[in-house]
Amino acid sequence: MPDAGRASIAVAAAGDGGQGAFAYCSQQYRVVFGAGTSARLGEETERLGIKRALVLTTSEQQDLGRQLGAGLGDRLAGLFAGARMHTPVEVTNEALGIVESHDIDGLVAIGGGSTVGLGKALSLRTGLPHIAMPTTYAGSEMTPILGETTNGIKTTQHSQDLVPDTVIYDVDLTVSLPPHISAASGLNAIAHAVEALYAPDANPLTSLMAEEGIAALARALPRIMTAPADPGARRDALYGAWLCGVCLGAVGMSLHHKLCHVLGGMFDLPHAETHAIVLPHAAAYNAAAAPEAMTRVARALHSANAPQGLFDLARQLALPRALSDIGMPEGAIARAAEMAVRNPYANPRLVDRAPIEQLIAAAWRGDAPVQH
Repeated sequence: MPDAGRASIAVAAAGDGGQGAFAYCSQQYRVVFGAGTSARLGEETERLGIKRALVLTTSEQQDLGRQLGAGLGDRLAGLFAGARMHTPVEVTNEALGIVESHDIDGLVAIGGGSTVGLGKALSLRTGLPHIAMPTTYAGSEMTPILGETTNGIKTTQHSQDLVPDTVIYDVDLTVSLPPHISAASGLNAIAHAVEALYAPDANPLTSLMAEEGIAALARALPRIMTAPADPGARRDALYGAWLCGVCLGAVGMSLHHKLCHVLGGMFDLPHAETHAIVLPHAAAYNAAAAPEAMTRVARALHSANAPQGLFDLARQLALPRALSDIGMPEGAIARAAEMAVRNPYANPRLVDRAPIEQLIAAAWRGDAPVQH
């Protein structure tokens, strides 16, 4: 029986990029990438045989959903604008009622991770084809993963049926994304790639994509902060997010994602900002156990130190640096640490209760990351 304060799962760091023997399973993706590619939505619904499409958005993006949905003509059967963070099952059930009552035969998710997550949840339950049109850099559209929340507890499912049938990346859809949301979303994407570099099933291909994805976002995001409409910066960021999302879908995630799932589910914290705050601290926790991974992260960031480089990038992008700034109560730190060491994800370093509580406390205060 393992010690209650110590997670029993640890893996040898795969920071060598998967040198030697490895397994690589390529997902079956159809990607349409470029500027103005939203115009191909009708073509893609026709290719998939969709005759009655339900467009999914958040309430904030329902106007965009109506605008793009209009291009479907008589293939548009309805709009559901209730997508929410962390994919609450009650929202999925509400949308499912519309699917069933309106004879829907296909789904079009227009938005970020919340909307794409809803599309995945509905597709998994119904078997309907799913087209994703990302407007942020979350990367969910590239993964066979779904995180759903029930009564404040977030659980994760893995299934190839969750991969959207088509992903339409339109650079033009990201130009209106406010700089601060772009920055948080981009750090969220970078987190996927950082963890992919020390995943137990890392391999040379995902490691190449991870480093390139981090580098693309690291050069694009500061430019977006000063020139939000810069088409080159937007293209680089969307390209980087695509690569980071592929990494998230191809290999297992570790401590960072476990922490963010726990914190997001328990306190309904904003998803992207939570990732941006926790990432430098999770990287510092694993740095000594994954030195080659940290070398690649630092190189992509043009930094001498990976955890500090991630922290400095978040500061340069004017993102919140403390969990206290986004609504986490100080009195819940110990409870969050206890939840984080339950059913741990595979991680380069053993996940001990005491240092995890210290990590969360440092992230709550907004301290610079410290390697131990």
